[in-house]
Amino acid sequence: MNGMNNAPVGVFDSGVGGLTVAREINRQLPNESIIYFGDTARVPYGSKSKDTIIRYSRQIVRFLQTKNVKAIVVACNTASAFALDTIEKELDIPMIGVVKPGAKSAIDHTKNKRIGIIGTEGTIKSELYTEYIHGIDPEITVIGKACPLFCPLVEEGMLHDSVTYEITRRYLDELKEQNIDSLILGCTHYPLLRSTIRDVMGEGVNLVNPAYETAIGLGEMLKQNGISADIGARPDYEFYVSDAADKFKSFANSIMPFEIDETNRINIEEF
Repeated sequence: MNGMNNAPVGVFDSGVGGLTVAREINRQLPNESIIYFGDTARVPYGSKSKDTIIRYSRQIVRFLQTKNVKAIVVACNTASAFALDTIEKELDIPMIGVVKPGAKSAIDHTKNKRIGIIGTEGTIKSELYTEYIHGIDPEITVIGKACPLFCPLVEEGMLHDSVTYEITRRYLDELKEQNIDSLILGCTHYPLLRSTIRDVMGEGVNLVNPAYETAIGLGEMLKQNGISADIGARPDYEFYVSDAADKFKSFANSIMPFEIDETNRINIEEF
């Protein structure tokens, strides 16, 4: 038995969106402990430069390493797009982002080879999804659409609001005309708007939730590295943020399937 087996998995995001990934890890890998960090002081990441995202991500990884995590999940599409490749090389523990698992699922499911991707401006401009998809199948057409207002709407808890529906319709109307059969929810906040997106896009479009795909991919990665938690291990969950701990906690309690007693605020700039 490896002493690392029951060490926690580190999960980080720019804010609350990565909780959709933590929720899926909890569902799919119920023995795994999680240390979650939400960079609530510096959200959103989507409009920031690559260099800034790499600097932020390095600080967060250094913080997670103080918690002796055995693996790190970059539960943020923008950070996965901009920082994962750089930071992976600097670490001696395995890392997984949300981009590749989501892209793979879309490739597996598309029948007409037309895939849509919605995300932050950073994710869409990086074209990382497009590059990755074309690396596997150059014949697929990828249509990207930035939806910058989705994150603040989710952060404000306006998941089923008429305003949210109207904005969703406005963003997605042009995607509907593109005859896509798969749509990647390319930001971890977006699965929380899934029912609204489903209403607007219609039943014919397969919605890909990278949070689910990432949890499955994490399970495979832990197994390959021989560091899966022991069966029957009692998992532990800790939540850290860089600001606004109370707001984060009440939001987390509306998403996670268990009660979160405390959220700890840390000064991420110290790392």
